[in-house]
Amino acid sequence: MYKVVKSFICRACSNPVISTGHSSVDIGASAHLEVVDKFCYLGDMLSVNGDADAAVEARIRIGWNKFRQLVPLLTNRNISLIRRGRLYSSCVQSSMLHGSETWPVRKENEVALQRVEMRMVRWLCNVKVKDRVPNEELRERLGIDDIILILQQNRLRRYGHMLRKEDTDWVKKCMEYEVEVSRPTGRPKRTWREVVQKDCQARSLNREDAMDCSRWKKLIKIG
Repeated sequence: MYKVVKSFICRACSNPVISTGHSSVDIGASAHLEVVDKFCYLGDMLSVNGDADAAVEARIRIGWNKFRQLVPLLTNRNISLIRRGRLYSSCVQSSMLHGSETWPVRKENEVALQRVEMRMVRWLCNVKVKDRVPNEELRERLGIDDIILILQQNRLRRYGHMLRKEDTDWVKKCMEYEVEVSRPTGRPKRTWREVVQKDCQARSLNREDAMDCSRWKKLIKIG
């Protein structure tokens, strides 16, 4: 017999609510929602302003937590660098990129992720900044790819899945939906679709390529 769990709280969501001081929202007689700036949903942080800053900060913290748990293995000299790199890629790097395929990242977010990864990589290789070893050489020692390239590949993989959906699918409709609102002053925030379109331009990809799943996998593959 299976035990029915009446209530479940994600460990990552133990304190997900950051209040804005605004009033709450009542839906019906029994539903009561609090208005917040950001909240945790399925391990990913969602912000009211639509950017990825909170999500990147949260995943970096989780990445460091995973890294410190695995430090005895990741820094073990009896284990080859290639094996340590595989362990890092599977457990640490993947945890930092959880949910990243939907992030509308900015350059600042990419720099933050790359800076954290190189600190971890130097720790693994026992190399300091003053040794002036190129980042590419350190990644090659571990057999890992640049976290920014993996982030781009995740976005493109997700983009291909969405393009291959039926036109009546609500996920595809949301992706192509244009919100008609008055534009505020200043530079507009980058949307996820704009980020993906830039990725496609950098790799000379188009929508027709995504219709063939096997071809799309080859085109977006790193290296």
